[in-house]
Amino acid sequence: MWIPSKTPKLAVAVYNWKGDVRSGLPLEIGETVQILEENGAWFRGFSTKNRSTWGIFPACVVSLRPCTVKGSGATAVAELKDDPLVREIACVLREWARLWKKLYVERETYRFSAVAKVMRELLSGRRALLAGTLTQDQTRALRLKLVSKLDWGNRKLGLELVPRRGAEAVEPEDISLVELYRVHVESAERAAAWRGTLRRAGGSGSSFSSGTLTNNSNNAPPTTTAQSHHLMCSMRDFGHTAGGDEAELLLWLHDARRSQPLSERFRIRIARDGFSNYVDRLHANSTLFADLSTTDLTRELWLVAWVIRVGRWAGAGSSGSGTGERRGPVARRPLGAGVLSLADFLRQTGQHPAEKEYTFKVYQCEEKEFHQLHDMLIRKQTNKCNILPGQPNYGIVVALRLLANSGSVTEAVASGATITAKRGFPDVIMPGDVRNDLYLTLEKAEFERGGKSTAKNVLATVTVHDNTGQVISDCVWGASGNGSTSYESLVLYHNNSPAWGEQLRLTVPLETFTHAHVRIEFRHCSTRDKNERKLFGFAFARLMEASGATLRDGAHELHVYKCDDPSKLLTASYLSLPSCANDAARAAPPNGVVPSFQRSSKENCTISTLLCSTKLTQNEDLLALLQWRAHPEKVQETLLRVLRLGDGLSCEELIKFLRDVLDALFALFSTEDGNSTPHSGTVFLVLISICSLLDESRFQHFKPVLDVYIEEHFSAALVYKGLLSSVQHCAEWAAGAEGQEPIRKCLRSLGAVFRLAVQSRRLFARATGGQYEDSFRRDVRAALHALKAFAQHPHREHLAPAQIALMTSWASVAREVSAALGAAETARVSAAVLDAPVSPPPALAHARLAAAHHTLRGPLGEDPEARNIILTTACHHLRVHLARRDELFQCAEMLGELVTLLWKKRDPELLADDDELDPDVDVLCLNTLDVLVETVLHLIGGNSPVLGSMVAALLGVMELLRPIHYQRLWSHLAPHPHDRKPLKDFLMRAFLVFRHLIEQDVFPPDWMVLRVQSCKVLLSALQDLAEPLLERFLGEEPPQFDTQLWSGYMELGVSLVTAGALQTERWHTPRMRARAATHVLAVWNMLGPAQLHMIPGAVGALLEITLISELRRGALGALVSLMAAERAATGSARRTEAALVDKLDSLVAENKADDHYRRLFDTVLMERVSTEGWREAGAAFVGCVTRLLERLLDYRAVMQGAEHRDKRMAATVNLLNFYKNEIDRKEMYLRYVYKLHDLHIASDNFVEAGCTLLLYAETLSWDSDQTGVDSEHPDTPEWKRKEALYNQVLQYFDRGKCWEKGLPLLRELATLYEIKLCDYARLAYCLRMNATFLDSVMEQLRPEPEYFRVGFYGKGCPLFVRNKQFVYRGHEYERIGAFTQRLQAEYVSAHILMRNTPPDESVIANDGQYIQICNVKPVPARRSWPSGAPDQVKRYYACNDVDTFLCDRPLQKPPIDKDNEFKSLWIERTTLVTESPLPGILRWSEVVSRSVEEIPPVEFACETMEATERELRSLISQYTADPMRNINPFSMRLQGTIDANVQGGISKYEQAFLTSEFARSAAPREAAAAAKLRRLVGSQLAVVDAGLALHGRLAPDEVKPLHRRLVERFNQLRQNLGPGLARARRQLSESIVNTPLPPVPALDKRSQSIQQTENYYEEGHFYDKPLSVEDPLEQTTMSASLPVCDNRDCNDDGSMVKSAPPLPTRPKSGDPRSPTRPSTDKYRDSIDIDFVETRRHSRTSWSEPTDAPPLPPRVSGGGVRSWCDAPPAPPRRARSDPADDARDSGVSVDAHAYTNADEHRMHKDLDLTVESLRYEEIISMMSEPLRVGDDEIPPPIPPKGLGHISSFDSGHHENGESHC
Repeated sequence: MWIPSKTPKLAVAVYNWKGDVRSGLPLEIGETVQILEENGAWFRGFSTKNRSTWGIFPACVVSLRPCTVKGSGATAVAELKDDPLVREIACVLREWARLWKKLYVERETYRFSAVAKVMRELLSGRRALLAGTLTQDQTRALRLKLVSKLDWGNRKLGLELVPRRGAEAVEPEDISLVELYRVHVESAERAAAWRGTLRRAGGSGSSFSSGTLTNNSNNAPPTTTAQSHHLMCSMRDFGHTAGGDEAELLLWLHDARRSQPLSERFRIRIARDGFSNYVDRLHANSTLFADLSTTDLTRELWLVAWVIRVGRWAGAGSSGSGTGERRGPVARRPLGAGVLSLADFLRQTGQHPAEKEYTFKVYQCEEKEFHQLHDMLIRKQTNKCNILPGQPNYGIVVALRLLANSGSVTEAVASGATITAKRGFPDVIMPGDVRNDLYLTLEKAEFERGGKSTAKNVLATVTVHDNTGQVISDCVWGASGNGSTSYESLVLYHNNSPAWGEQLRLTVPLETFTHAHVRIEFRHCSTRDKNERKLFGFAFARLMEASGATLRDGAHELHVYKCDDPSKLLTASYLSLPSCANDAARAAPPNGVVPSFQRSSKENCTISTLLCSTKLTQNEDLLALLQWRAHPEKVQETLLRVLRLGDGLSCEELIKFLRDVLDALFALFSTEDGNSTPHSGTVFLVLISICSLLDESRFQHFKPVLDVYIEEHFSAALVYKGLLSSVQHCAEWAAGAEGQEPIRKCLRSLGAVFRLAVQSRRLFARATGGQYEDSFRRDVRAALHALKAFAQHPHREHLAPAQIALMTSWASVAREVSAALGAAETARVSAAVLDAPVSPPPALAHARLAAAHHTLRGPLGEDPEARNIILTTACHHLRVHLARRDELFQCAEMLGELVTLLWKKRDPELLADDDELDPDVDVLCLNTLDVLVETVLHLIGGNSPVLGSMVAALLGVMELLRPIHYQRLWSHLAPHPHDRKPLKDFLMRAFLVFRHLIEQDVFPPDWMVLRVQSCKVLLSALQDLAEPLLERFLGEEPPQFDTQLWSGYMELGVSLVTAGALQTERWHTPRMRARAATHVLAVWNMLGPAQLHMIPGAVGALLEITLISELRRGALGALVSLMAAERAATGSARRTEAALVDKLDSLVAENKADDHYRRLFDTVLMERVSTEGWREAGAAFVGCVTRLLERLLDYRAVMQGAEHRDKRMAATVNLLNFYKNEIDRKEMYLRYVYKLHDLHIASDNFVEAGCTLLLYAETLSWDSDQTGVDSEHPDTPEWKRKEALYNQVLQYFDRGKCWEKGLPLLRELATLYEIKLCDYARLAYCLRMNATFLDSVMEQLRPEPEYFRVGFYGKGCPLFVRNKQFVYRGHEYERIGAFTQRLQAEYVSAHILMRNTPPDESVIANDGQYIQICNVKPVPARRSWPSGAPDQVKRYYACNDVDTFLCDRPLQKPPIDKDNEFKSLWIERTTLVTESPLPGILRWSEVVSRSVEEIPPVEFACETMEATERELRSLISQYTADPMRNINPFSMRLQGTIDANVQGGISKYEQAFLTSEFARSAAPREAAAAAKLRRLVGSQLAVVDAGLALHGRLAPDEVKPLHRRLVERFNQLRQNLGPGLARARRQLSESIVNTPLPPVPALDKRSQSIQQTENYYEEGHFYDKPLSVEDPLEQTTMSASLPVCDNRDCNDDGSMVKSAPPLPTRPKSGDPRSPTRPSTDKYRDSIDIDFVETRRHSRTSWSEPTDAPPLPPRVSGGGVRSWCDAPPAPPRRARSDPADDARDSGVSVDAHAYTNADEHRMHKDLDLTVESLRYEEIISMMSEPLRVGDDEIPPPIPPKGLGHISSFDSGHHENGESHC
């Protein structure tokens, strides 16, 4: 029959069961099942994994486990009642597993391995706990170890700290917040101690410091318990043998600093054949060095080991180890010694350090030095010793472990370990402890030789005898373990001056100690006779001196008496003889035997003694007190001598014999009938002296001794009256007494005195049945009255120490008196005593506060009435100290104690009743809360170590408060309705403090439990703090409505809603956060019309609440209602809208919103607005705010990282323009102006930074004195701020070398200083700066920037660049390769488009990012330059302040002539106009318009010729102005122009455009261009002619041969071409035939520059290495010395400055690609013909309809140098392989360089570089030949580099640059 279980049971399957019966329930091992019914050996129930399936299973396959049942009936659920730590480990391991895998993914190898090791240890420890096989001590130690590892792992993984008491986690709801704080402190300290460091001090941004962790103990009374440590030492192995003898190993602890043994010795026996073969019992080789104090552990401790050989001598030697015959008696002889330092072992951290093994070596020395061998080893004096033979690398192996708890000691002793006592007393000697030990050290002896040729082998035997000569057995201990009757010393071979240094312990029974003596017999051990030990003398020492005192500690030199007959010593007749020099002869012994012993003055024996006894003393004064009945007439004298003991070094003896001394004192204090004696006063003084000694720090550990004595051994039942009267007289005489020391001692010892009196009265009442109780109370009241009068005595300086002493002992007085008078009466007396006089000294005030604190800890704190009385007084003292900001540590601790006390005394029934007033909490609240809030507010801004405990006390007080307490507090602060200031001040401070507590993270971040509990307390307070606001500070208009107060409340509510501690979902805090937000909204709705006074603060609060999803609609509805209310009141919602914009900006900056929030914000707000009457304006505003959010989110997305700096600049400009143009918010506009300025400064964009600040300066006026325009400079007038901005901008323009932009600003400043301010000093400075700027313009070198067109395509691009084109201004010397790399670093995921053609729709609509980059050429604005305008200025404006750019692309149009591609080479020129000129506030500008135009081939040829001519004119102008310049560039340019026969050169133009056929078919525009081309070709004659003339004048001697060669070549060109360009190609070929032929050309790599053959130049040749003439900075205008161009078009306004690209040939791919030049007709109005640019001609744009062009080489801009007298050699350009360049911006160039390498090798004396000649450099139309002298022999023709252009890419120049 199935019987239902009374309660559900839980079981765990211990076997697998298939369930193969009807209704069987299959089970697996470890599966948990809940049992519902039973039937014999079967159970019925279900598995916890599937509660819906029920079944039966055998009872034998499961094991019942304890469980807890939740619920009842059918819904009852049983849960395993397992160990909480086991359950926690399981949960923690599951949580760690996820983080552990993350460490693996992030490749954090160290943390991954460390956490894995700890996880394995936790699993192992959990298994051990579940097994239940450990002892209680082992379990306790294991639990603490596991807890430490849990805390370590949580910290390593960034998890929260679990507060614990011991190994158990605390429940935060069951303890007060102050206790929770202390538990956190203890847990943090425990975790820090386990890690070996105290770094556990709070997180980042926390004001909580490491001092906070320990501040609670600063003012706590010293502990009264001493912890004793025990060192467990086990010898594991011994690596030596004693030469076939047995051996002894003596171990002891040694204090190296004092050179004294700290412990007794422990002996280990070692067999002949080794240590491991001699183990007579388990742990026979283990000892426990007991009773080591903390001070002992700080000493310089060593473990010393002596190895003693036990056996006969081998052969005739003393130390032989051979196998010969062994002679002589068995003797103990020294073998060796070893030492081990314990410093490292004792430095182990943690409460339970693990056992460690150590090995140390054994050394040996001469026998006479053996007694000090260990000291020599410690001092590392090893020159007299060596390692013991055997195993030199091995020695003694010991295992050490330090034990601290008694359980471990008991376990060790039970296992068989021997206890080795300390040589001396432990820290505490309890009254029941009895010890009577005398430590004797056998130091040394001196003996005469006695006529023998050899010295003796001396054996000293120590025994103890009584005065009759009888041996006292079992009282001599050579080592710990078992005692013996005698002890035999070491035998030193043939040594008449043996030094033993052996330690003994004598345990003589107390009854025989008085008549006992020690006898030392000396025998000679002969090596001949095996058993002969011949007595030859003895010495003795009495244990008690004649005065009755014990033998004094120290060394004693004993007489040695001769004796060879042992029978003479049996009667102890020698006791009548003196034992030493200080010992007088005694009377003959009782048996009447007269001693007949002789002694030699040269023989002596030295011993040293140390007494360790609780019954015997060496102090005669103390002995006289204990034996006062023997001499009653000397009692007064004895008492006075004992009174002086307390002031000297003998006070330790006084404390040691405390029980006997007190018994003697109380026997002298009163007679048997209770009356006083003549010695009562002196006895009282001695008594209080002893009690005051116990208050000293050195005797703190003996306080429990007095407590035990009073409770268990005190028996004086009649002394209470005398004690109370003595206290009363002392208090009455205190004010007038001159000597205050006895008074202070009495008052300091009042606690012990009253305790003795109360105990005495108890004993008397027990004996008499309670007689005279009223008399006793009267005596107590009289004594208390006297003490109260003394405490309230007006302050005098000499009385302050005594009053402080009274306060120090008052808590113990109140504890004892409360038992006699009752708690209430004692509390009233205590309150009167603790009430301080007016202005007490600080020390006395501190003592009164401490007295109140300790009084509440006692029994008065347990009684409600007494507690309220004392609490009132204590709160009064607290308030005084908190207001003064002194004794804050003590105040915090006291408040914590009070809160904990009141928390524990709470009545659970009162918790549900909010109207029930707790009087104690009321007292605490009314007296301390306001000043406590003020104190915390004062501390919270600093780093005070008391902050943590003070905040915990404040929160603990608030945790106790109920609504009734708050109401009482409001009435107390503002009793009258019209006087609201005190209440307002308190509320403002409270709001500020609570908000700081939430926002500043006072507690460390990982103290999550405490932080959540703090938020819970603040949430409760938030609800109660709303009541006084609604009752007293709510009205429609100020002053009834207090805006400041309500703003503070709303800010507090929002801080609580957004608190970080409430963001963690695992703590179930979202509900608490929702409660806080709901309450804030409810209070907001109660304000009604007063809401308008809360703008703008309330807008921010409501926006913060919108971050909570479940309250978003309600908060946005409140926002819309606020906007509607403002519109109804003022006609617009401007203030609300402005506040909304400001708060949104800060919210996004604080990372509190995302794109999802933006969409919801837009949707919900639009829904709300659509229902209002102003929906059109509202919808517009919502749209505006949504756009703002988009820009803010874009800005935040690129906030971090140097690679995103350009994105941040763009996002900042978007926001800046939005605030200026759309919502007109000047303060926000200025905010982002400053942000943009800071970004530019960080990027060294000084020109852009200056332009940015000019945006702000433009909004200011010189005529305005208005202040406050800038929040960063609120007191600066507007004109002065503008002046400061101008000066800062001028500095930036100077650093950015943009001096032209600073000149207008300087003119404005000059006008200001001259006209408005008349400040000529600053005017002079301004004009000097203006002059400096002008000088810099003319003299300073400035590189010309490159410009790049960049297109961003694809939906993956940021919104502000998506599907847009921009023109970027490059950095100094930055070329397209470096620029592309920089842009790719910023847009990591972007793809670079290989072609320059416009992207198709698939790219634009793609979700990725695509970027298209190419070079563009700036087109300067139209300017009218005067005739003498400097070239530097023209050059600046040619590439600065520009907003128009050109991008060229070559086109081939049919018909195409394969022999001359120039006929069909058209140029597609794209004109880009940007939004703003560059440079500006950004280094880029968006393209706003784009136009395309096609340039005919003949016009492009004209541009090429113009560029070449202008380059020559520029050089001629430069060298005319500065003849001292390096002539190499000039020579190279002339050579490149004259020897320009590259694939036809000018002939190609002649064949294409200067034929009659072309003239007949050309359009009018082309015909005009052809005529111009003819004139341009002719004009180069005069330019080259003038250049050669100038070159001849300037050329030095080493260049003259080159000059002659140039003249010859120029004449040849002129003869070949003729004046009319009518010669045929044959003539040109003939002229080439008449010149030496170059070597066979070799194919060179593409993209070669003018410097491609510069490697032909060797250093040190007479020709300097030439520099590139293509540098932009070399370009100047043609000087006036050039011939006037009279018969050709010289329009100064129109020609574009270009240099000719190389002649093209047919592209390899067959595609029509050839270089083009941009037309200048369109831009003739804006370009001056005098301005010559030598580099920009090649930066054209090319298109490629099919194949993708190769990449440009990844190069960065090189340095540009000016031509000087001795210029440095230019850097060689790296040659790039076309195969390596995968892309370009649109131009592909195949350059074939032909170099005459053989000729170069032949003419090593001529080192020239021939530039890759281009078709624009061909010189034609030479009219007159230049003459060369007949005597001049021209040098060989220099090598030529012939470049052949086979294909062209978009703007790809020979140095790797590109143009679109």
